[in-house]
Amino acid sequence: MRNLGTTLKTVWRIASPYFRSEDKWAGLALLVIVIAIELGTVAIDVLLNQWRNRFYNALQEHNWNGFVSEIIYFSVVVAIFIVIAVYQLYLNQWLQIRWRNWMTKRYLGDWLNHANHYRMQLAGDVADNPDQRITDDIKLFVDRTLTIGLGLLNSVVTLVSFVVILWGLSAAAPLHIFGQQYNIPGYLVWGALIYAIVGTVLTHLIGKPLVGLDFRQQQYEADFRFNLVRVRENSEQIALLHGEDTERTRLMGKFALIIENWIGIMNRTKKITAFTASYAQATQIIPYILVAPAYFANKTQLGGMMQAASAFLSVQGALSFFVTAYRSLAEFQSIVMRLDGFEHSIAKANALDAGTDLVKLSPAGSDIALDDLLVRLPNGKPLVSADGFHFRNKARTLVTGPSGSGKSTLFRAIAGIWPFGTGKIAIPASATPMMLPQRPYFPIGTLRSAIAYPAEVGAFDAAEVAAAVAAVGLPALTPRLDEEDHWNRILSLGEQQRLGVARALLHRPDYLFLDEATASLDEPSEDALYRLIAEKLPATTVVSIGHRNTLDAFHQDKVVLESAGDRFAIHGVEEVANVGT
Repeated sequence: MRNLGTTLKTVWRIASPYFRSEDKWAGLALLVIVIAIELGTVAIDVLLNQWRNRFYNALQEHNWNGFVSEIIYFSVVVAIFIVIAVYQLYLNQWLQIRWRNWMTKRYLGDWLNHANHYRMQLAGDVADNPDQRITDDIKLFVDRTLTIGLGLLNSVVTLVSFVVILWGLSAAAPLHIFGQQYNIPGYLVWGALIYAIVGTVLTHLIGKPLVGLDFRQQQYEADFRFNLVRVRENSEQIALLHGEDTERTRLMGKFALIIENWIGIMNRTKKITAFTASYAQATQIIPYILVAPAYFANKTQLGGMMQAASAFLSVQGALSFFVTAYRSLAEFQSIVMRLDGFEHSIAKANALDAGTDLVKLSPAGSDIALDDLLVRLPNGKPLVSADGFHFRNKARTLVTGPSGSGKSTLFRAIAGIWPFGTGKIAIPASATPMMLPQRPYFPIGTLRSAIAYPAEVGAFDAAEVAAAVAAVGLPALTPRLDEEDHWNRILSLGEQQRLGVARALLHRPDYLFLDEATASLDEPSEDALYRLIAEKLPATTVVSIGHRNTLDAFHQDKVVLESAGDRFAIHGVEEVANVGT
Protein backbone atom coordinates (compact mmCIF):
# COMPACT_ATOMS: atom_id res chain seq x y z
CA MET A 1 0.00 0.00 0.00
CA ARG A 2 2.96 2.34 0.64
CA ASN A 3 4.17 1.73 -2.91
CA LEU A 4 0.66 2.33 -4.24
CA GLY A 5 0.35 5.60 -2.31
CA THR A 6 3.76 6.78 -3.49
CA THR A 7 2.95 5.89 -7.09
CA LEU A 8 -0.39 7.71 -6.97
CA LYS A 9 1.28 10.82 -5.54
CA THR A 10 3.87 10.70 -8.30
CA VAL A 11 1.20 10.24 -10.98
CA TRP A 12 -0.69 13.24 -9.58
CA ARG A 13 2.48 15.35 -9.50
CA ILE A 14 3.29 14.52 -13.12
CA ALA A 15 -0.26 14.70 -14.49
CA SER A 16 -1.91 17.60 -12.63
CA PRO A 17 0.20 20.51 -14.03
CA TYR A 18 -1.46 20.05 -17.44
CA PHE A 19 -4.89 20.69 -15.96
CA ARG A 20 -3.59 23.92 -14.43
CA SER A 21 -1.83 25.04 -17.62
CA GLU A 22 -2.84 27.47 -20.34
CA ASP A 23 -4.57 24.57 -22.10
CA LYS A 24 -6.51 23.57 -18.99
CA TRP A 25 -9.99 24.55 -20.21
CA ALA A 26 -9.76 22.48 -23.38
CA GLY A 27 -8.18 19.60 -21.47
CA LEU A 28 -10.75 19.71 -18.66
CA ALA A 29 -13.63 19.94 -21.13
CA LEU A 30 -12.41 16.90 -23.04
CA LEU A 31 -11.79 15.00 -19.79
CA VAL A 32 -15.28 15.78 -18.47
CA ILE A 33 -16.87 14.65 -21.74
CA VAL A 34 -14.82 11.44 -21.82
CA ILE A 35 -15.75 10.71 -18.19
CA ALA A 36 -19.43 11.46 -18.90
CA ILE A 37 -19.37 9.03 -21.82
CA GLU A 38 -17.70 6.42 -19.59
CA LEU A 39 -20.53 6.84 -17.07
CA GLY A 40 -22.97 6.58 -19.95
CA THR A 41 -21.53 3.19 -20.92
CA VAL A 42 -22.10 1.97 -17.36
CA ALA A 43 -25.71 3.19 -17.55
CA ILE A 44 -26.13 1.23 -20.78
CA ASP A 45 -24.72 -1.87 -19.06
CA VAL A 46 -27.37 -1.46 -16.36
CA LEU A 47 -30.12 -1.15 -19.01
CA LEU A 48 -28.84 -4.27 -20.78
CA ASN A 49 -28.73 -6.14 -17.49
CA GLN A 50 -32.41 -5.37 -16.93
CA TRP A 51 -33.11 -6.26 -20.55
CA ARG A 52 -31.67 -9.74 -20.04
CA ASN A 53 -34.31 -10.46 -17.42
CA ARG A 54 -37.17 -9.44 -19.71
CA PHE A 55 -35.68 -11.04 -22.82
CA TYR A 56 -35.03 -14.50 -21.33
CA ASN A 57 -38.38 -14.48 -19.56
CA ALA A 58 -40.01 -13.80 -22.93
CA LEU A 59 -38.13 -16.78 -24.37
CA GLN A 60 -39.11 -19.02 -21.47
CA GLU A 61 -42.76 -17.96 -21.77
CA HIS A 62 -42.78 -18.25 -25.61
CA ASN A 63 -43.92 -14.60 -25.75
CA TRP A 64 -43.41 -13.59 -29.39
CA ASN A 65 -44.51 -9.96 -29.01
CA GLY A 66 -42.33 -9.53 -25.97
CA PHE A 67 -39.44 -11.13 -27.86
CA VAL A 68 -39.79 -8.71 -30.81
CA SER A 69 -40.17 -5.72 -28.51
CA GLU A 70 -37.01 -6.63 -26.63
CA ILE A 71 -35.06 -7.13 -29.87
CA ILE A 72 -36.04 -3.61 -30.97
CA TYR A 73 -35.15 -2.20 -27.55
CA PHE A 74 -31.78 -3.97 -27.67
CA SER A 75 -31.03 -2.60 -31.16
CA VAL A 76 -31.74 0.99 -30.09
CA VAL A 77 -29.61 0.74 -26.95
CA VAL A 78 -26.71 -0.90 -28.80
CA ALA A 79 -26.87 1.75 -31.55
CA ILE A 80 -26.56 4.47 -28.91
CA PHE A 81 -23.69 2.57 -27.31
CA ILE A 82 -21.81 2.32 -30.63
CA VAL A 83 -22.16 6.06 -31.28
CA ILE A 84 -20.89 7.11 -27.85
CA ALA A 85 -18.11 4.49 -27.95
CA VAL A 86 -16.85 5.93 -31.25
CA TYR A 87 -16.89 9.48 -29.92
CA GLN A 88 -15.33 8.40 -26.64
CA LEU A 89 -12.36 6.96 -28.55
CA TYR A 90 -12.12 10.05 -30.77
CA LEU A 91 -12.26 12.54 -27.89
CA ASN A 92 -9.92 10.38 -25.79
CA GLN A 93 -7.31 10.48 -28.57
CA TRP A 94 -7.82 14.23 -28.96
CA LEU A 95 -7.20 14.71 -25.23
CA GLN A 96 -4.13 12.45 -25.43
CA ILE A 97 -2.45 14.43 -28.20
CA ARG A 98 -3.13 17.80 -26.50
CA TRP A 99 -1.86 16.50 -23.17
CA ARG A 100 1.18 14.88 -24.78
CA ASN A 101 1.93 18.08 -26.72
CA TRP A 102 1.91 20.13 -23.51
CA MET A 103 4.04 17.63 -21.56
CA THR A 104 6.54 17.36 -24.41
CA LYS A 105 6.93 21.15 -24.54
CA ARG A 106 7.35 21.26 -20.76
CA TYR A 107 9.90 18.45 -20.57
CA LEU A 108 11.86 19.76 -23.56
CA GLY A 109 11.87 23.22 -22.00
CA ASP A 110 13.03 21.94 -18.61
CA TRP A 111 15.67 19.69 -20.18
CA LEU A 112 17.11 22.36 -22.48
CA ASN A 113 16.63 25.31 -20.11
CA HIS A 114 19.91 27.10 -19.24
CA ALA A 115 22.08 24.13 -20.33
CA ASN A 116 20.32 21.69 -17.96
CA HIS A 117 20.96 18.88 -20.44
CA TYR A 118 24.70 19.51 -20.05
CA ARG A 119 24.66 19.82 -16.25
CA MET A 120 22.67 16.59 -15.98
CA GLN A 121 25.63 14.81 -17.56
CA LEU A 122 28.11 16.59 -15.31
CA ALA A 123 26.12 15.58 -12.24
CA GLY A 124 26.18 11.91 -13.20
CA ASP A 125 22.72 11.93 -14.78
CA VAL A 126 20.54 9.09 -13.47
CA ALA A 127 17.96 9.70 -16.20
CA ASP A 128 19.38 7.57 -18.98
CA ASN A 129 18.22 8.16 -22.56
CA PRO A 130 16.25 11.42 -22.24
CA ASP A 131 15.10 10.94 -25.84
CA GLN A 132 13.09 7.88 -24.82
CA ARG A 133 11.59 9.60 -21.80
CA ILE A 134 10.44 12.57 -23.85
CA THR A 135 9.06 10.41 -26.67
CA ASP A 136 7.93 6.95 -25.60
CA ASP A 137 7.44 7.49 -21.87
CA ILE A 138 5.33 10.65 -22.18
CA LYS A 139 3.19 9.02 -24.86
CA LEU A 140 2.68 5.89 -22.78
CA PHE A 141 2.11 7.87 -19.58
CA VAL A 142 -0.75 9.87 -21.10
CA ASP A 143 -2.28 6.79 -22.72
CA ARG A 144 -2.01 4.58 -19.64
CA THR A 145 -3.19 7.30 -17.25
CA LEU A 146 -6.41 7.76 -19.21
CA THR A 147 -6.89 4.06 -19.90
CA ILE A 148 -6.28 2.92 -16.33
CA GLY A 149 -8.02 5.95 -14.80
CA LEU A 150 -11.18 5.50 -16.88
CA GLY A 151 -11.05 1.76 -16.28
CA LEU A 152 -10.89 2.32 -12.54
CA LEU A 153 -13.74 4.85 -12.70
CA ASN A 154 -15.79 2.39 -14.72
CA SER A 155 -15.14 -0.32 -12.14
CA VAL A 156 -16.15 1.89 -9.20
CA VAL A 157 -19.37 3.11 -10.84
CA THR A 158 -20.17 -0.39 -12.09
CA LEU A 159 -19.65 -1.77 -8.61
CA VAL A 160 -21.98 0.80 -7.05
CA SER A 161 -24.62 0.31 -9.75
CA PHE A 162 -24.66 -3.47 -9.82
CA VAL A 163 -24.19 -4.19 -6.13
CA VAL A 164 -27.71 -2.84 -5.55
CA ILE A 165 -29.09 -5.03 -8.35
CA LEU A 166 -27.15 -8.09 -7.22
CA TRP A 167 -28.20 -7.61 -3.60
CA GLY A 168 -31.85 -7.58 -4.63
CA LEU A 169 -31.41 -10.64 -6.84
CA SER A 170 -29.78 -12.47 -3.92
CA ALA A 171 -33.09 -12.17 -2.09
CA ALA A 172 -35.13 -13.11 -5.17
CA ALA A 173 -32.99 -16.20 -5.81
CA PRO A 174 -31.87 -17.41 -2.33
CA LEU A 175 -28.93 -19.77 -1.93
CA HIS A 176 -29.79 -23.49 -2.22
CA ILE A 177 -27.32 -26.17 -1.12
CA PHE A 178 -28.30 -29.85 -1.30
CA GLY A 179 -31.98 -28.90 -1.35
CA GLN A 180 -31.75 -26.60 1.66
CA GLN A 181 -32.53 -22.89 1.32
CA TYR A 182 -30.27 -20.38 3.11
CA ASN A 183 -31.40 -16.77 3.30
CA ILE A 184 -28.03 -14.99 3.39
CA PRO A 185 -28.51 -11.27 2.63
CA GLY A 186 -26.54 -10.35 -0.49
CA TYR A 187 -24.80 -13.73 -0.74
CA LEU A 188 -24.04 -13.11 -4.43
CA VAL A 189 -22.29 -9.86 -3.53
CA TRP A 190 -20.22 -11.56 -0.83
CA GLY A 191 -19.35 -14.38 -3.23
CA ALA A 192 -18.10 -11.90 -5.83
CA LEU A 193 -16.13 -9.99 -3.18
CA ILE A 194 -14.38 -13.08 -1.74
CA TYR A 195 -13.59 -14.38 -5.22
CA ALA A 196 -12.12 -11.00 -6.27
CA ILE A 197 -10.00 -10.64 -3.10
CA VAL A 198 -8.49 -14.09 -3.51
CA GLY A 199 -7.78 -13.40 -7.19
CA THR A 200 -6.24 -9.98 -6.45
CA VAL A 201 -3.89 -11.29 -3.76
CA LEU A 202 -2.71 -14.21 -5.87
CA THR A 203 -2.28 -12.01 -8.94
CA HIS A 204 -0.10 -9.57 -7.03
CA LEU A 205 2.05 -12.32 -5.55
CA ILE A 206 2.59 -13.86 -8.98
CA GLY A 207 3.01 -10.65 -10.98
CA LYS A 208 4.94 -8.32 -8.64
CA PRO A 209 8.35 -8.91 -10.33
CA LEU A 210 6.92 -7.56 -13.61
CA VAL A 211 7.38 -3.94 -12.43
CA GLY A 212 11.16 -4.24 -12.23
CA LEU A 213 11.34 -6.36 -15.37
CA ASP A 214 9.36 -3.79 -17.40
CA PHE A 215 11.54 -0.95 -16.08
CA ARG A 216 14.74 -2.73 -17.09
CA GLN A 217 13.31 -3.75 -20.47
CA GLN A 218 12.68 -0.13 -21.42
CA GLN A 219 16.16 0.81 -20.24
CA TYR A 220 17.87 -1.98 -22.18
CA GLU A 221 15.87 -1.24 -25.34
CA ALA A 222 16.80 2.45 -25.15
CA ASP A 223 20.48 1.67 -24.51
CA PHE A 224 20.60 -0.68 -27.49
CA ARG A 225 18.97 1.92 -29.75
CA PHE A 226 21.33 4.64 -28.50
CA ASN A 227 24.40 2.50 -29.24
CA LEU A 228 23.12 1.76 -32.74
CA VAL A 229 22.83 5.51 -33.33
CA ARG A 230 26.39 5.96 -32.00
CA VAL A 231 27.68 3.41 -34.52
CA ARG A 232 25.88 5.17 -37.35
CA GLU A 233 27.26 8.57 -36.33
CA ASN A 234 30.83 7.25 -36.01
CA SER A 235 30.80 4.87 -38.96
CA GLU A 236 33.89 6.40 -40.59
CA GLN A 237 36.11 5.94 -37.54
CA ILE A 238 34.80 2.40 -37.03
CA ALA A 239 35.51 1.56 -40.68
CA LEU A 240 39.02 3.07 -40.55
CA LEU A 241 39.86 1.04 -37.46
CA HIS A 242 38.13 -2.09 -38.86
CA GLY A 243 36.14 -2.22 -35.65
CA GLU A 244 33.07 -3.93 -37.13
CA ASP A 245 33.63 -7.22 -35.31
CA THR A 246 34.16 -5.44 -32.00
CA GLU A 247 31.03 -3.32 -32.55
CA ARG A 248 29.02 -6.40 -33.48
CA THR A 249 30.15 -8.15 -30.31
CA ARG A 250 29.44 -5.08 -28.18
CA LEU A 251 26.00 -4.50 -29.72
CA MET A 252 25.04 -8.15 -29.38
CA GLY A 253 26.14 -7.91 -25.74
CA LYS A 254 23.67 -5.05 -25.30
CA PHE A 255 21.00 -7.04 -27.14
CA ALA A 256 21.71 -10.08 -24.97
CA LEU A 257 20.51 -8.06 -21.97
CA ILE A 258 17.26 -7.39 -23.84
CA ILE A 259 16.83 -11.10 -24.57
CA GLU A 260 17.66 -12.17 -21.03
CA ASN A 261 15.24 -9.67 -19.51
CA TRP A 262 12.59 -10.49 -22.11
CA ILE A 263 12.81 -14.16 -21.19
CA GLY A 264 12.23 -13.11 -17.58
CA ILE A 265 9.15 -11.16 -18.71
CA MET A 266 7.98 -14.15 -20.76
CA ASN A 267 8.26 -16.54 -17.83
CA ARG A 268 6.54 -14.18 -15.41
CA THR A 269 3.86 -13.29 -17.99
CA LYS A 270 3.24 -16.99 -18.61
CA LYS A 271 2.51 -17.50 -14.93
CA ILE A 272 0.32 -14.43 -14.57
CA THR A 273 -1.54 -15.24 -17.80
CA ALA A 274 -2.15 -18.83 -16.74
CA PHE A 275 -3.68 -17.60 -13.51
CA THR A 276 -5.71 -14.69 -14.90
CA ALA A 277 -7.00 -16.79 -17.82
CA SER A 278 -8.10 -19.53 -15.41
CA TYR A 279 -9.58 -16.90 -13.16
CA ALA A 280 -11.51 -15.30 -16.04
CA GLN A 281 -12.87 -18.62 -17.31
CA ALA A 282 -13.94 -19.72 -13.84
CA THR A 283 -15.70 -16.38 -13.44
CA GLN A 284 -18.02 -17.23 -16.33
CA ILE A 285 -19.45 -20.31 -14.63
CA ILE A 286 -19.45 -19.39 -10.92
CA PRO A 287 -22.61 -17.21 -10.97
CA TYR A 288 -24.58 -19.98 -12.70
CA ILE A 289 -23.37 -22.48 -10.09
CA LEU A 290 -24.58 -20.15 -7.34
CA VAL A 291 -27.98 -19.29 -8.90
CA ALA A 292 -28.81 -22.53 -10.76
CA PRO A 293 -30.08 -24.38 -7.62
CA ALA A 294 -32.63 -21.61 -7.03
CA TYR A 295 -33.69 -21.80 -10.68
CA PHE A 296 -34.16 -25.57 -10.60
CA ALA A 297 -36.04 -25.19 -7.32
CA ASN A 298 -38.43 -22.86 -9.21
CA LYS A 299 -37.51 -19.93 -6.98
CA THR A 300 -36.59 -17.73 -9.95
CA GLN A 301 -37.21 -17.61 -13.70
CA LEU A 302 -34.66 -18.02 -16.47
CA GLY A 303 -34.55 -14.24 -16.93
CA GLY A 304 -33.79 -13.76 -13.25
CA MET A 305 -30.96 -16.28 -13.39
CA MET A 306 -29.45 -14.65 -16.49
CA GLN A 307 -29.79 -11.19 -14.95
CA ALA A 308 -28.18 -12.40 -11.72
CA ALA A 309 -25.32 -14.01 -13.66
CA SER A 310 -24.78 -10.82 -15.66
CA ALA A 311 -24.86 -8.64 -12.53
CA PHE A 312 -22.47 -11.02 -10.75
CA LEU A 313 -20.03 -10.82 -13.64
CA SER A 314 -20.25 -7.01 -13.62
CA VAL A 315 -19.64 -6.78 -9.86
CA GLN A 316 -16.89 -9.37 -9.95
CA GLY A 317 -15.28 -7.65 -12.95
CA ALA A 318 -15.31 -4.32 -11.10
CA LEU A 319 -13.81 -5.89 -7.99
CA SER A 320 -11.23 -7.73 -10.11
CA PHE A 321 -9.97 -4.61 -11.91
CA PHE A 322 -6.55 -5.12 -10.32
CA VAL A 323 -6.41 -8.70 -11.61
CA THR A 324 -7.34 -7.94 -15.21
CA ALA A 325 -5.24 -4.79 -15.47
CA TYR A 326 -2.20 -6.05 -13.56
CA ARG A 327 0.05 -6.32 -16.61
CA SER A 328 -0.81 -2.76 -17.67
CA LEU A 329 -0.41 -1.50 -14.11
CA ALA A 330 3.07 -3.02 -13.86
CA GLU A 331 4.09 -1.38 -17.12
CA PHE A 332 2.51 1.90 -16.02
CA GLN A 333 4.43 1.92 -12.75
CA SER A 334 7.72 1.48 -14.60
CA ILE A 335 6.81 4.42 -16.88
CA VAL A 336 5.98 6.59 -13.86
CA MET A 337 9.32 5.64 -12.26
CA ARG A 338 11.21 6.68 -15.40
CA LEU A 339 9.46 10.05 -15.70
CA ASP A 340 9.88 10.64 -11.99
CA GLY A 341 13.61 9.90 -12.32
CA PHE A 342 13.83 12.31 -15.25
CA GLU A 343 12.16 15.10 -13.26
CA HIS A 344 14.44 14.50 -10.28
CA SER A 345 17.48 14.61 -12.57
CA ILE A 346 16.31 17.95 -14.01
CA ALA A 347 15.72 19.27 -10.49
CA LYS A 348 19.23 18.13 -9.51
CA ALA A 349 20.71 20.00 -12.48
CA ASN A 350 18.73 23.12 -11.55
CA ALA A 351 19.94 22.87 -7.97
CA LEU A 352 23.50 22.49 -9.24
CA ASP A 353 23.13 25.74 -11.19
CA ALA A 354 21.43 27.59 -8.33
CA GLY A 355 23.94 26.34 -5.77
CA THR A 356 27.12 27.21 -7.64
CA ASP A 357 29.54 29.64 -6.03
CA LEU A 358 30.64 30.91 -9.43
CA VAL A 359 29.12 34.38 -9.75
CA LYS A 360 28.56 35.80 -13.21
CA LEU A 361 28.37 39.60 -13.21
CA SER A 362 27.17 42.04 -15.87
CA PRO A 363 29.16 45.24 -15.30
CA ALA A 364 29.19 48.35 -17.45
CA GLY A 365 32.87 47.88 -18.43
CA SER A 366 34.20 46.47 -21.67
CA ASP A 367 36.65 43.76 -20.50
CA ILE A 368 35.97 40.21 -19.35
CA ALA A 369 37.30 40.09 -15.79
CA LEU A 370 38.15 37.07 -13.64
CA ASP A 371 38.42 37.78 -9.92
CA ASP A 372 39.34 35.26 -7.23
CA LEU A 373 38.29 32.53 -9.68
CA LEU A 374 38.86 28.87 -8.89
CA VAL A 375 37.37 26.34 -11.33
CA ARG A 376 37.01 22.83 -9.96
CA LEU A 377 36.29 19.38 -11.37
CA PRO A 378 32.93 17.75 -10.49
CA ASN A 379 34.68 15.78 -7.74
CA GLY A 380 35.79 19.04 -6.11
CA LYS A 381 39.45 18.86 -7.15
CA PRO A 382 40.92 22.31 -8.05
CA LEU A 383 41.66 22.67 -11.77
CA VAL A 384 42.46 26.25 -12.81
CA SER A 385 42.53 29.62 -11.05
CA ALA A 386 42.79 33.30 -11.96
CA ASP A 387 42.61 36.48 -9.94
CA GLY A 388 42.50 40.06 -11.14
CA PHE A 389 42.81 38.95 -14.76
CA HIS A 390 41.22 40.74 -17.75
CA PHE A 391 40.73 39.72 -21.36
CA ARG A 392 41.27 43.08 -23.04
CA ASN A 393 38.38 44.45 -25.08
CA LYS A 394 38.88 44.20 -28.87
CA ALA A 395 42.21 42.44 -28.36
CA ARG A 396 43.10 38.96 -29.60
CA THR A 397 44.35 36.69 -26.81
CA LEU A 398 45.92 33.25 -27.14
CA VAL A 399 45.50 30.83 -24.22
CA THR A 400 47.98 27.96 -24.06
CA GLY A 401 49.06 25.37 -21.54
CA PRO A 402 49.58 21.63 -21.10
CA SER A 403 46.81 19.21 -22.01
CA GLY A 404 44.47 18.82 -19.05
CA SER A 405 45.32 22.21 -17.60
CA GLY A 406 41.68 23.34 -17.77
CA LYS A 407 41.71 25.65 -20.80
CA SER A 408 38.40 24.36 -22.25
CA THR A 409 36.85 24.16 -18.79
CA LEU A 410 37.79 27.80 -18.20
CA PHE A 411 35.88 28.65 -21.39
CA ARG A 412 32.88 26.67 -20.12
CA ALA A 413 32.95 28.61 -16.85
CA ILE A 414 33.05 31.91 -18.76
CA ALA A 415 30.13 30.69 -20.89
CA GLY A 416 28.18 30.04 -17.68
CA ILE A 417 27.60 26.31 -18.18
CA TRP A 418 30.24 25.00 -15.72
CA PRO A 419 28.84 25.12 -12.17
CA PHE A 420 31.82 23.82 -10.20
CA GLY A 421 34.00 26.45 -8.62
CA THR A 422 34.11 29.78 -6.81
CA GLY A 423 34.83 33.36 -7.70
CA LYS A 424 33.54 36.05 -10.04
CA ILE A 425 33.32 36.23 -13.82
CA ALA A 426 32.37 39.66 -15.17
CA ILE A 427 31.11 39.98 -18.74
CA PRO A 428 29.75 43.32 -20.02
CA ALA A 429 25.96 43.42 -19.81
CA SER A 430 25.33 44.12 -23.49
CA ALA A 431 27.97 41.72 -24.79
CA THR A 432 27.14 38.86 -27.16
CA PRO A 433 29.65 36.02 -26.73
CA MET A 434 30.04 33.02 -29.05
CA MET A 435 31.93 29.81 -28.39
CA LEU A 436 33.37 27.79 -31.29
CA PRO A 437 34.46 24.31 -30.14
CA GLN A 438 36.83 21.99 -31.97
CA ARG A 439 33.88 20.03 -33.35
CA PRO A 440 31.03 22.43 -34.28
CA TYR A 441 27.41 21.35 -34.02
CA PHE A 442 25.18 21.54 -37.09
CA PRO A 443 21.51 20.52 -36.70
CA ILE A 444 20.00 18.26 -39.35
CA GLY A 445 18.28 20.44 -41.95
CA THR A 446 19.27 22.78 -44.73
CA LEU A 447 22.89 23.89 -44.85
CA ARG A 448 21.75 27.51 -44.57
CA SER A 449 19.85 26.83 -41.33
CA ALA A 450 22.77 24.79 -39.99
CA ILE A 451 25.20 27.67 -40.51
CA ALA A 452 22.76 30.26 -39.13
CA TYR A 453 22.24 28.21 -35.93
CA PRO A 454 21.24 29.16 -33.26
CA ALA A 455 19.47 31.97 -35.12
CA GLU A 456 16.32 31.28 -37.11
CA VAL A 457 16.69 30.52 -40.82
CA GLY A 458 15.35 33.92 -41.88
CA ALA A 459 17.82 35.85 -39.72
CA PHE A 460 20.28 36.00 -42.63
CA ASP A 461 19.45 36.17 -46.31
CA ALA A 462 20.83 33.67 -48.79
CA ALA A 463 23.38 36.12 -50.19
CA GLU A 464 24.89 36.77 -46.74
CA VAL A 465 25.21 33.08 -46.01
CA ALA A 466 26.65 32.33 -49.45
CA ALA A 467 29.22 35.12 -49.05
CA ALA A 468 30.30 33.81 -45.64
CA VAL A 469 30.64 30.24 -46.95
CA ALA A 470 32.71 31.42 -49.92
CA ALA A 471 34.85 33.61 -47.67
CA VAL A 472 35.92 30.66 -45.49
CA GLY A 473 37.07 28.75 -48.57
CA LEU A 474 34.06 26.56 -49.35
CA PRO A 475 32.51 28.12 -52.50
CA ALA A 476 31.58 24.64 -53.74
CA LEU A 477 28.99 24.40 -50.96
CA THR A 478 27.08 27.57 -51.90
CA PRO A 479 24.79 25.78 -54.43
CA ARG A 480 23.82 23.35 -51.62
CA LEU A 481 22.61 25.95 -49.10
CA ASP A 482 18.99 24.80 -49.37
CA GLU A 483 19.87 21.11 -49.42
CA GLU A 484 18.82 19.13 -46.31
CA ASP A 485 21.27 16.64 -44.85
CA HIS A 486 23.14 15.45 -41.76
CA TRP A 487 26.04 17.91 -42.16
CA ASN A 488 28.07 16.74 -39.17
CA ARG A 489 28.19 13.33 -40.79
CA ILE A 490 28.91 14.17 -44.43
CA LEU A 491 31.39 17.05 -44.03
CA SER A 492 35.00 16.60 -42.96
CA LEU A 493 36.03 18.08 -39.62
CA GLY A 494 38.08 20.69 -41.46
CA GLU A 495 35.02 21.72 -43.50
CA GLN A 496 32.95 21.85 -40.33
CA GLN A 497 35.51 24.12 -38.68
CA ARG A 498 35.47 26.45 -41.70
CA LEU A 499 31.66 26.64 -41.49
CA GLY A 500 31.98 27.35 -37.75
CA VAL A 501 33.99 30.47 -38.65
CA ALA A 502 31.34 31.31 -41.27
CA ARG A 503 28.76 31.15 -38.48
CA ALA A 504 30.82 33.65 -36.47
CA LEU A 505 31.07 35.99 -39.48
CA LEU A 506 27.29 36.01 -39.76
CA HIS A 507 26.56 36.52 -36.04
CA ARG A 508 29.33 39.09 -35.51
CA PRO A 509 29.67 38.45 -31.74
CA ASP A 510 31.32 40.93 -29.38
CA TYR A 511 33.41 38.09 -27.90
CA LEU A 512 34.54 35.11 -29.92
CA PHE A 513 36.08 32.14 -28.09
CA LEU A 514 37.90 29.64 -30.33
CA ASP A 515 38.59 26.35 -28.53
CA GLU A 516 41.05 24.79 -31.00
CA ALA A 517 38.40 25.68 -33.56
CA THR A 518 40.90 25.49 -36.46
CA ALA A 519 43.03 22.58 -35.22
CA SER A 520 42.01 20.27 -38.08
CA LEU A 521 43.19 22.70 -40.76
CA ASP A 522 46.66 23.02 -42.18
CA GLU A 523 48.67 26.07 -41.17
CA PRO A 524 48.05 28.08 -44.40
CA SER A 525 44.29 27.50 -44.08
CA GLU A 526 44.37 28.42 -40.40
CA ASP A 527 46.38 31.53 -41.29
CA ALA A 528 43.75 32.53 -43.86
CA LEU A 529 40.86 32.08 -41.43
CA TYR A 530 42.48 34.13 -38.66
CA ARG A 531 43.23 36.92 -41.12
CA LEU A 532 39.59 36.72 -42.27
CA ILE A 533 38.35 37.04 -38.67
CA ALA A 534 40.63 40.04 -38.09
CA GLU A 535 39.38 41.67 -41.32
CA LYS A 536 35.65 40.95 -41.01
CA LEU A 537 35.34 41.24 -37.22
CA PRO A 538 37.68 44.08 -36.23
CA ALA A 539 35.57 45.09 -33.22
CA THR A 540 35.33 41.53 -31.86
CA THR A 541 37.37 40.43 -28.86
CA VAL A 542 38.94 37.09 -29.85
CA VAL A 543 40.16 34.54 -27.31
CA SER A 544 41.77 31.37 -28.72
CA ILE A 545 42.96 28.07 -27.31
CA GLY A 546 45.73 26.57 -29.39
CA HIS A 547 49.07 24.79 -29.32
CA ARG A 548 50.72 25.84 -32.61
CA ASN A 549 53.45 28.46 -32.37
CA THR A 550 52.20 29.94 -35.64
CA LEU A 551 49.13 31.23 -33.78
CA ASP A 552 51.27 33.77 -31.92
CA ALA A 553 51.38 35.99 -35.00
CA PHE A 554 47.62 36.47 -34.99
CA HIS A 555 47.22 37.42 -31.33
CA GLN A 556 48.29 40.46 -29.39
CA ASP A 557 48.28 38.83 -25.94
CA LYS A 558 49.34 35.38 -24.80
CA VAL A 559 48.24 33.66 -21.61
CA VAL A 560 49.99 30.51 -20.38
CA LEU A 561 48.39 28.24 -17.80
CA GLU A 562 51.20 27.05 -15.52
CA SER A 563 51.26 24.55 -12.73
CA ALA A 564 50.64 26.05 -9.28
CA GLY A 565 50.73 23.11 -6.90
CA ASP A 566 47.35 21.39 -6.96
CA ARG A 567 46.05 23.40 -9.91
CA PHE A 568 46.98 25.42 -12.99
CA ALA A 569 46.90 29.19 -12.83
CA ILE A 570 47.02 32.29 -15.03
CA HIS A 571 50.02 34.25 -13.81
CA GLY A 572 49.96 37.11 -16.29
CA VAL A 573 49.77 38.27 -19.89
CA GLU A 574 52.63 38.31 -22.38
CA GLU A 575 52.41 40.72 -25.29
CA VAL A 576 53.42 38.67 -28.32
CA ALA A 577 52.46 40.72 -31.35
CA ASN A 578 50.72 43.81 -32.55
CA VAL A 579 49.31 42.78 -35.90
CA GLY A 580 46.43 44.49 -37.62
CA THR A 581 44.81 42.13 -40.11
